[in-house]
Amino acid sequence: MSTAAATITKNQATEASVVEDAPALTDGFQLVIDALKLNDINNLYVVPGIPISDLLRMAQAEGMRVVSFRHEQNAGNAAAIAGFMTKKPGVCMTVSAPGFLNGLTALANATTNCFPMILISGSSEREIVDLQQGDYEEMDQLAIAKPLCKAAFRILHAQDIGIGVARAIRAAVSGRPGGVYLDLPAKLFSQVMDAAEGAKSLVKVVDPTPAQYPSAEAVNRALDLLKGAKRPLVIFGKGAAYAQADETIRSFVEKSGIPFLQMSMAKGLLPDTHPQSAGAARSLVLQEADVVMLVGARLNWLLSHGKGKTWGKPGSKKFIQVDIEPREMDSNVEIHAPLVGDIASVMEVMLKGIDGGLTPPTDWMATVAAKREQNVAKMAPKLMSNASPMNFHGALGALRRVIKERPDALLVNEGANTLDLARGIIDMYEPRKRLDVGTWGVMGVGMGYAVAAAVESGKPVLAVEGDSAFGFSGMEVETICRYNLPVCIVIFNNNGIYRGTDVNPTGGNDPSPMVFVPGSRYDKMMEAFGGVGVHVTNPDELYRAVNEAMDSGRPTLVNAVIDPAAGTESGNIGSLNPTSSVRKMPS
Repeated sequence: MSTAAATITKNQATEASVVEDAPALTDGFQLVIDALKLNDINNLYVVPGIPISDLLRMAQAEGMRVVSFRHEQNAGNAAAIAGFMTKKPGVCMTVSAPGFLNGLTALANATTNCFPMILISGSSEREIVDLQQGDYEEMDQLAIAKPLCKAAFRILHAQDIGIGVARAIRAAVSGRPGGVYLDLPAKLFSQVMDAAEGAKSLVKVVDPTPAQYPSAEAVNRALDLLKGAKRPLVIFGKGAAYAQADETIRSFVEKSGIPFLQMSMAKGLLPDTHPQSAGAARSLVLQEADVVMLVGARLNWLLSHGKGKTWGKPGSKKFIQVDIEPREMDSNVEIHAPLVGDIASVMEVMLKGIDGGLTPPTDWMATVAAKREQNVAKMAPKLMSNASPMNFHGALGALRRVIKERPDALLVNEGANTLDLARGIIDMYEPRKRLDVGTWGVMGVGMGYAVAAAVESGKPVLAVEGDSAFGFSGMEVETICRYNLPVCIVIFNNNGIYRGTDVNPTGGNDPSPMVFVPGSRYDKMMEAFGGVGVHVTNPDELYRAVNEAMDSGRPTLVNAVIDPAAGTESGNIGSLNPTSSVRKMPS
C-alpha cells in the first residue's frame, strides 16, 4: 500500500471514530413528538402546511395516528370532542395565521363547552412579528388566542418543549377543563440539542386532576335539602358524563329514587327509558320541583337561566349545584347548597350520605310517571309515520329504532329542527354516545365530531345532520373515505335553512337566502370519493339504509328527502331570533 493510500485510510478511520464518539442529537421536531407520546397523547387532528409538515410526517413515522383534515376548524372540533370522550386533551395542529384562526373557533368552542383540547400552531418569527416587518403569515397569535381559551403559552427554546407541553396538558384538564393554545415559532423545530439532555427535559404530567372533595358542612347542607324535599329533581349536564363516574351516578339515582333529567350530551348516563327518567315530562318537573340538584349542568340559556315561566313560580325552588368551578355558583339565581369539587368525588360522598332513607313522596313519582306516559303515548303515532316525503318525526322515529337496536353506536347530531327534535325523540342507552353542539349551539361540528368519534372509539358512528349544518363541514366526507371510517351520515334534506319554502319577496331571479338548490343529491358527493351514497324518501327506506351502512362499516351518506315545508323557524329557539316589528317578511 502506498504512503498516500495508507494516510487516506488512517484519516477515514479517524473520521469514523469521531462520528462514532459524537454525542447523539435531537431537535425541536422530535422533542414535541416525544413530549406528547410521554403523556399518552397518540392521536393528532391536523391540517398540514408550513411550518408543521415535517413534524406530522415524523409523528406518523413514530407510530402516532395523524388524521389530516380539509379545514382546520373541523380538525379542531375533532380534537375537542376527543377530549370529551377520553378525558385527555385532544390535540389539533395547524399552520400559522389563517390556519391558526380557523382552528381558534374550535378552541373557543371547546373552552365554552369545557372540553380539554390543545391547539398547537406554528407561527412566524418573533423578532419580525414584534417589529411588524411583514413576515410570511405574520400574526401575534398568542395575543389573539389569550381571551378565547383557558390558557396560552409560547415555547421559544427546544429545552423548554417538555415543560411547555406539560403546562398545556395540565391547564387543559385541571379544574374545569378547557382549551389551551400552544404557540411554536418555526425556528423552534430546527433547534438542536444533546439527545440525553433533551430526554431529561421532558415532563410526564403527574396527577393533573386530583380528587377534590367538598367540606362535610357543604355535604350536610345539601343532604338536608334533599331529605326535606317533597318534589326533588336531579339534572345531569355533560360535565357529569365527562366525569366518567357512571356507576356512582347510577347508584345515587336508584338508591335515592329521585326523578332525573339529562341534558343532551348527558343522555345515556342512565338509559332514557329508565323508570326514573323525567325526560318526557320535562316541562312538568322543571315547573313543579321544589329542590333541584344540578350535577355538571350550568344554569345558562339551555336551562332558561334558572328562572322565568320555565321554572314555575318565582322562589318556588331551592338549588343544589355540583361543580368544580366555585365561580359558577350564583351565576343566575341563588344556589342554596353549593358543592364545589370534582363530580366523581362529590357524588361518592353524596351516595354515602343518602344511606338511611331518602325516598321521594310516592305521589310525586306517580305524577311524573303519569305525565311521562301521557307524552310518550301522544308522540308515538308521529314516530310511526311512513309518509313520503318524510317529516322530521317520521324520519327520527326510524333512527330511534336504529339506536335502540345498536346502543353502543355513537350518535353525532347537529342542525336546527334536526337537532332540537332528535334530542327528545332518540333515546340513548349508554354514556358519552351522544355528541352534539353543546353550550354555544353552533353548527359545523358534525364531521369533525364524527371523525374523532370513530377514531377514538373504533365503533360505528351515525351522524344526523340538517342540510344547512352539513354544509359547514361537508368536505370532510373525503376525510372519512380516505381513512375508511365506519361513519354513516344521514342528511335531512328539506332544501333550505329551517324550511325550503322561502321565496324572494321582490320576485327577482335570486333565490331567498334561506333556500338551497332544490332536490340536491348529497349522496352523490359521498360516491365521488369512493363511499356509498343512498337516496331515500320514506322512513322504512331510511331504516334499512342506515342498518346496512352500520353493518358494513363503510363510509356512507344517506340523502333523506324531508318535506320542504317541514320545520319551524329557528327550531326550538325561535324566541331568540328577533324579527322586525315594522316590516313583516314572508316565511
